[in-house]
Amino acid sequence: MHYNKTKKPNIDKDKLIYGRHPIMDAIQNGMSIDKIMLSQAVKGDYEKELRNLCKERNIPLHIVPKDRISNVTQKNHQGVLGFLSFLEYQLIEDVFPIIYDKGEVPLVMVLDSITDVRNMGAIARSAEAMGVHAMIIPFKKTAQINAEALKTSAGALTKIPVCRTASLGNAIDYLLMNGLQVVAADLRGKDMLEELDLTLPTAIVMGAEDEGIRPHILRKATSWFKIPMMGTTDSFNVSVAAGIVLYETVRQRIKV
Repeated sequence: MHYNKTKKPNIDKDKLIYGRHPIMDAIQNGMSIDKIMLSQAVKGDYEKELRNLCKERNIPLHIVPKDRISNVTQKNHQGVLGFLSFLEYQLIEDVFPIIYDKGEVPLVMVLDSITDVRNMGAIARSAEAMGVHAMIIPFKKTAQINAEALKTSAGALTKIPVCRTASLGNAIDYLLMNGLQVVAADLRGKDMLEELDLTLPTAIVMGAEDEGIRPHILRKATSWFKIPMMGTTDSFNVSVAAGIVLYETVRQRIKV
């Protein structure tokens, strides 16, 4: 199939793009797309080509009932709907050479199952202020980085590289191969936060406060840690916890 690479796509005020040809145009023109919803009823060459392009360009593709798309927009969507990104996602493989060229000790945040946009924005705000080099998030089970997330982050989401991946497990494997320790916040952790050596190249894994880090991600960590608490509440809000961990990291690194 061939698509017009100069035609302006159909975009509405909510940063939605709809229609088969406009979606293909947007992908081939390199527009940053947060995700695409494709109706279960769409089959054949179009579905196959869209799947291949989404896989090639790291765009999450969700196969959904047609009614779900119609509930989002009443426009002539032809069974396919895209959500334009508010920022340009990056590849962690592209970020690392920049870190090492600067002669800095890598510090990365890995966010697993953080689905609240305000938490995402608040974590990004702390991360950027504390010198985090990149945030890694999964395609699924993650908050959409939208206008509210950007506002909560006070613009930090536009300043810190956000790397989106289909597999957090593979991303952690890449970090381990590059010499980073991977420390995971978990109430069952054997280490206390202050016992960690955070002056080393480090990736900090944070999970949602209700479910925590998924087991298969947790197993990849080189250590589990917990934050000291004296009250009766069993956990911190995840954005608060991230701020505490980042403060301890910077405190240790300033001393070196």
